[in-house]
Amino acid sequence: MANPSPRPVAIARWLLFVAALVFFMVVVGGITRLTELGLSITQWKPITGAIPPLTHDQWMEAFRLYQQIPEYQQINRGMSLSDFQFIFFWEWLHRLLGRLIGIAFALPLAWFAWKRAIPAGYGPRLVALLALGGLQGAIGWWMVKSGLTLRTDVSHYRLAVHLLTALFIIGGLVWTALDLLALSRNSRARPARLRPLALVALLALFVQLMLGAFTAGLDAGYVSSTWPLMNDHLVPEGISWMGSLWATVSSDPYLVHFLHRWWAWGAAVALILLARQARRAGQRAPSIAINAAVGTQIVLGIATVLSGIALPLAVLHQAVGALVVASAAWGAHAIGTRRI
Repeated sequence: MANPSPRPVAIARWLLFVAALVFFMVVVGGITRLTELGLSITQWKPITGAIPPLTHDQWMEAFRLYQQIPEYQQINRGMSLSDFQFIFFWEWLHRLLGRLIGIAFALPLAWFAWKRAIPAGYGPRLVALLALGGLQGAIGWWMVKSGLTLRTDVSHYRLAVHLLTALFIIGGLVWTALDLLALSRNSRARPARLRPLALVALLALFVQLMLGAFTAGLDAGYVSSTWPLMNDHLVPEGISWMGSLWATVSSDPYLVHFLHRWWAWGAAVALILLARQARRAGQRAPSIAINAAVGTQIVLGIATVLSGIALPLAVLHQAVGALVVASAAWGAHAIGTRRI
């Protein structure tokens, strides 16, 4: 039998494919959230839930469970079974994608491990990414559960955790794939390090993404459809003290919207500086990717506000946000592979 041989390129390509699947799931999740369709499935069945209701009686049972939650009773009372089936589809598709991503990660990982094709030191990292994906499923249900009893929507805090975890997974997949590609070019290459500038840029991006999740969860985008002023004011009227600084910053729709639109410029500057450092490190591609993604995201953010949160623009805004994360991870990795 031939000696086992590490296959870093094959594993890197697989990880990038999984990252693309997670990106697609973020897009579907954005559609589900923006159309407020995410509470139609009121039970968490990780295995059997992959099969949707198939008979009329099964559909009626699912509909009966939905009729017991506040969203139906206060917003959708009187909706037809066919309307319920429509909103059910998007949430079912979102959860199905999560299951498929788990399979697309777990089975190849087991195969690579069986073939002893995983380079030394990368096994624990890949297992950690798999575990994080499983945790993300639990976080998703934790989020949905917050909207099934006392409220008609999910907690914006839990929504933020769910979205940020998905984006962290994308970043982790991209970073690990890049480490493996570097290893394929140089057998002595070591994993990239997170440099101080990259850490600052990623933290600035994290805050902006968190504010974006709060904006989505609170429907804060709807409080103003003007730019750059918010309803003819730089600092919008209507900000209310929520009992503490954190509660106000994270829960007042006017303040959250204000912070999201203006913190974006600080995050953009930090990411542009990261792009410049990547270029100086001889990595032109991630520099171009960061600048393109950030510029597109700013334009989309402004257009989304001016449109009154038009669904296509809002979905694109979330999708490009995920691309910003991937490009930022690429840039941070580029400057971490050598000392600038």
